[in-house]
Amino acid sequence: MNARDAVLARVRHALPRTPEEQAAAEAAVEARLRAQAANLIPARGQLDRDARVQLFAELAASVMADVQRLERLEDVPAAVSRYLRERNLPQKVVMAPEPLLDGANWDSQPLLRIRRGTAVDADATGITLAVAGVAETGTLLLASSPERPTLLAYLPETSIVVLPADWIEGAYEQAWDQVRAMPGGVPRSVNLITGPSRTADIAQKLELGAHGPKRLLILIVERLPD
Repeated sequence: MNARDAVLARVRHALPRTPEEQAAAEAAVEARLRAQAANLIPARGQLDRDARVQLFAELAASVMADVQRLERLEDVPAAVSRYLRERNLPQKVVMAPEPLLDGANWDSQPLLRIRRGTAVDADATGITLAVAGVAETGTLLLASSPERPTLLAYLPETSIVVLPADWIEGAYEQAWDQVRAMPGGVPRSVNLITGPSRTADIAQKLELGAHGPKRLLILIVERLPD
């Protein structure tokens, strides 16, 4: 018996149920999971597609994220290289082995050195793909998978996240619907990120990069390849 089984066994012992009560409880849980009843949906994000994208960009920028809107996926490599160059950062990144990202024209930036995989301590810049955005708060939803290692958005000091414009939803509940519809269902972990890491715990002074990246670049791609 592992630790999880031991804890659940103690809970069952403390809350004894008849077989009929146990079956009814399990049925109630299954019904709740199937129903996926929506919670409160604020009106702020319930806009048409272009207005949602604009609201997302404005709110993400208001929490100190850098936001760029690109016309095509092929524009991503040049935007990454330019961003690093303007901040005097090395032209070296670790990128998620995500098929959609591989579709960008990375050969157009021969000075940009790219390694695909998860992040390690030596990596200064990570690139990954968001599975959704939330217009009402300018929040990114990142879902873990072998193609999108979680550490890419947390370990490097500079985090770059690609977000297709059509994947920006108005509210959290609508973004979660997209996550639930992913192949294989809800992934092992879903991370919600609003702006770069920060804290004001020390002398009430805002410090970026306290618990994660000090820079967050969001590249909103207006149009994906057919």
